[in-house]
Amino acid sequence: MAGRSSGEDRRWQAVMARDRAQDGQFVFAVATTGVYCRPSCAARRPRRENVRFFLTTDEAERAGYRACLRCHPKSVGNGESDAMKAVCRFIEQHLDEPLTLERLGREFEQSPFHLQRRFKAAVGITPREYADSCRLRLLKRNLQAGDSVTRAMYDAGYGSSSRLYERTASQLGMTPEKYRRGAIAATIRYTCADSPLGRMLVAATERGICAIQFGRSDGELLEGLKREFPFAARKADDGGLKTWVRELLAHMQGKKLSSALPLDIRATAFQRKVWRHLQSIPFGATKSYSQVAKAIGRPSATRAVARACATNPVAVEIPCHRVVREDGSMGGYRWGMERKKALLEMEGMEGRA
Repeated sequence: MAGRSSGEDRRWQAVMARDRAQDGQFVFAVATTGVYCRPSCAARRPRRENVRFFLTTDEAERAGYRACLRCHPKSVGNGESDAMKAVCRFIEQHLDEPLTLERLGREFEQSPFHLQRRFKAAVGITPREYADSCRLRLLKRNLQAGDSVTRAMYDAGYGSSSRLYERTASQLGMTPEKYRRGAIAATIRYTCADSPLGRMLVAATERGICAIQFGRSDGELLEGLKREFPFAARKADDGGLKTWVRELLAHMQGKKLSSALPLDIRATAFQRKVWRHLQSIPFGATKSYSQVAKAIGRPSATRAVARACATNPVAVEIPCHRVVREDGSMGGYRWGMERKKALLEMEGMEGRA
């Protein structure tokens, strides 16, 4: 047993006990048969010196082993998902502590490298990005509930004010104090203009565009802006935003932007991942929600992709209208199905021209 890790010893004990709770956590392969099995396999137990352990079935197959025809280890449904859910719960419960990969590896008896790879494959982001998104979500909830910045900061797991401002300034789009007061004292410039889809509102902070919306009237659009930034100093600026409006209108007709418009939008790590991918979908093309989920490494997150599309604050610039259902039907759209249909028709006509 010399040189053997405690983790391997525990896995061997699980194999000897045919522990079903460990199915999906790892597989064991037998050198003399070339077969790999789940821990609960009913087959006769091999000699320990002939056994190797792998965290996934893919790893076992890359090493040259084939799946057992008796226990069908590849059919284990949710073991991997459940294992990564346990990591997520641990992260959520320890946001105020240093969560290094080494610590997570010790806690879940995996090497840091393998844990990071498995977590990203299952969740779509790294453990560190997941922790950051959890802290930000908790911070926003606490600030919106009226907590002081200091209390909200520590309750969300930020260890110091410098770390809070460093990590959240770009994600909140403003300082935590301003966010707590509903963006009070922050100036948001806006303009409304005619578009092929009705009235269009473009709003921006000093950092970039924070909202692109469509509506039936200016009043409807301004009410929506007020709900998003309830206490901001909203200021009409038709002249200052004219260039961006002109570029957006041209872009809707198929003209390529000279450069990406600057955006100032809040997002979770998952939303940012989805929205970045949407911006890579070519003009005139569409993808299904499931295709987007697979492209970002989250094949089971189709519904979460749909939610990210529905919360997109900047229409057209982040083209969520190019995401449709698997059968080719429209699916949902934050600014109405008729507008989504019109956008796709305009892009399709341009693509055929």
